[in-house]
Amino acid sequence: MEPYELSLTEASNAISAGDLSPLELTESALDRIAAVEPQIHAFAAVTADAAMAQAKKAGEEIAAGRSRGPLHGIPLGVKDLYNTAGIATTSSSRVREHFIPETDSAAVTALSEAGMVLVGKTHTHEFAFGVVTPTTRNPWDVSTSPGGSSGGSGAAVASGSCLVALGSDTGGSIRIPAALCGTVGLKPTYGRASRFGVASLSWSLDHVGPLTRNVTDAALVLNAMAGYDSRDPASVNMPVPDFTAGLERGVKGLRIGIPVNFYTDRVDPEVAAAVSGAATLLEGLGAELVEVLIPRAESIQAAEWGILMPEASAYHRHAMRTNPDLYTPEVRALLEVGETILATDYIDALRMRQLIKQGWEEMFADIDVLIAPSVPAPAVAADDPQIYWPDGTVETATDAMVRMSAPGNLTGLPAVSVPCGFSSAGLPLGMQIIGGPFEESAILTVARTYELATDYVGRIADLSRTPA
Repeated sequence: MEPYELSLTEASNAISAGDLSPLELTESALDRIAAVEPQIHAFAAVTADAAMAQAKKAGEEIAAGRSRGPLHGIPLGVKDLYNTAGIATTSSSRVREHFIPETDSAAVTALSEAGMVLVGKTHTHEFAFGVVTPTTRNPWDVSTSPGGSSGGSGAAVASGSCLVALGSDTGGSIRIPAALCGTVGLKPTYGRASRFGVASLSWSLDHVGPLTRNVTDAALVLNAMAGYDSRDPASVNMPVPDFTAGLERGVKGLRIGIPVNFYTDRVDPEVAAAVSGAATLLEGLGAELVEVLIPRAESIQAAEWGILMPEASAYHRHAMRTNPDLYTPEVRALLEVGETILATDYIDALRMRQLIKQGWEEMFADIDVLIAPSVPAPAVAADDPQIYWPDGTVETATDAMVRMSAPGNLTGLPAVSVPCGFSSAGLPLGMQIIGGPFEESAILTVARTYELATDYVGRIADLSRTPA
């Protein structure tokens, strides 16, 4: 096994035991990037020289007995929305083509202080406004999309180019690429991790979080990212637990919600079967399955778009007035539409969100977690990002993917996507586990229990099997 194939946990243990150095690990990751980038284009920029210098320093610190913990010396990719001091942060857009921040975002600062090694900036759908990441391909089949908007991060982790990558999630943009690329993707509770220094799509829906090889790795990264930050107005000042504690306590006695509506509408049979099989497995391990009705299901997508669109247009108002032609036609059109939404419609969407949140709070009075498909279908063709349903309905990838993930953004509840199988074409399938407010530990425990009982999690895509 090559070093780049290790999970964060495995690599950290090997470094602690003296069997692997951060320099060797980083060099292996950079070699992997060089080998696969011509096919998947996950990175907007690769910081090879700086990464090797950071890895050398990490090795020296560890050898001198100054280990900073389990993240020390681990290669990291960062979505190109996150500010990185002295390194271009373009949001994959010509609008910020020459933007070089003077300071790091809060998350990058936290992970740098934990000793992680930045190997590069990963591509995003322009300003995170989309779910296909046009620049990037899915390493499981390079004719398909990795999802988005954190598609570069999903593809990088799935291909072995880095052990961890940061993403952001406004309408599912961590969970969607995690599901389509076969990685773990964690969206914490709204306010759990600081968004300071991260370009916004929709400030009241934006979340930040990691994409990793397995569940324990995600918990370790969240340990470093979580915490109060006064620079983020949404940040919540509350204690941060050790998210790795009790991960393997099992699910006996837990009540798992099984939706009977919304998450059952227009879902690929292979996805539905995989998630149903996962529920049955968890039941066999001691969980209780409880059927639940998703409240106000008919209003979820309208509320998501009714909030996201005008908030995005407000954020981009100045640039749209001064340099509109620098945006891609697709994103520019979306921002122009957002400006036509009336203030009264926006207020109505905010009110509906409160009703949806209230309904979910009542639903969670009877369950501990909810499980559902992360996405309704496997990865779509990169050159035709639509889903063709058997009844003749054609749905854009954006509409299809966001409708499964929007509840997690509207409610702000924590959610983790874990691989739960493969399609007949060999493409990853994903299941999301959603918990109550600040119940990251609960969803991670369920995810870890499932992970231990299956062999879907932690696989790296073999690009030699994918079409050219």
